[in-house]
Amino acid sequence: MHENTLRNWAQQLTSERGGGTPSSKALTAEQLRIQELEAKVDRLEREKTILKKATALLMSEDLKYIR
Repeated sequence: MHENTLRNWAQQLTSERGGGTPSSKALTAEQLRIQELEAKVDRLEREKTILKKATALLMSEDLKYIR
């Protein structure tokens, strides 16, 4: 193992233990769970945006037929 690899792991672990969210794969179970939840929130936000746009489109189509 290269010494830079070990140094990077040590820095990442220190950051995670200090409450930082890593940009690479998490080393602790808690940070891994946070990354999973952040990914889920991102996905749900995208789905919500799509649903809002779809609703607006359907409502605009409905208004055409009412007029």
